Amino acid sequence: MALVPCQVLRVAILLSYCSILCNYKAIEMPSHQTYGGSWKFLTFIDLVIQAVFFGICVLTDLSTLLTRDSGNQEQERQLRKLISLRDWTLAVLAFPVGVHTTVLPFILIEMRTSHHQYPSRSSGLAAICTFSVGYILWVCWIHHVTGMWVYPFLEHIGSGARIIFFGSTTILMNFLYLLGEVLNNYIWDTQRTKAPPGQDTQCNLSCDKPVQNLCKKM
Repeated sequence: MALVPCQVLRVAILLSYCSILCNYKAIEMPSHQTYGGSWKFLTFIDLVIQAVFFGICVLTDLSTLLTRDSGNQEQERQLRKLISLRDWTLAVLAFPVGVHTTVLPFILIEMRTSHHQYPSRSSGLAAICTFSVGYILWVCWIHHVTGMWVYPFLEHIGSGARIIFFGSTTILMNFLYLLGEVLNNYIWDTQRTKAPPGQDTQCNLSCDKPVQNLCKKM
């Protein structure tokens, strides 16, 4: 049994991210007052992504508690949609974007304690590419409007080098998505091999109650 229940841990992580975001916005920095504000920095966007992701996790836990043993098929269907949204957010945004910051330990804990179903590889890669290209276009637009790059080193390299850099970051994000998929499969395939014959790993080894409840109905 885990020392700290996953549900309590998720609430604590969510509150910590909300606190960090509030403190971040309270800091008086000249860059926060310029065009784009805090939203031009990937670090801030990542903090928002993590807060949204763990908010979805907490909402999933609350929904599970409220619908437990209700026998309402519509509520169970909505719960499955919420779980799918949680898993998609982890796969496409929370893990790939979070790898470049100190939030990674929280993501690894979440991945280790709860099974997450990754989307199809083609749709997942398409989504992460859309995010990457969208952020690159946003950075370029800020430069077009203000004449300044969000990241100063871009001022000191040529146009060709910038294209290579932006292309490399997009490839890196795709690699991080695949890394998350491989890591998730490794964790849960390893758990499955350790489980006694005839037992469902998702139902018995995960502390994710929504998955347990849904497994029991299968």
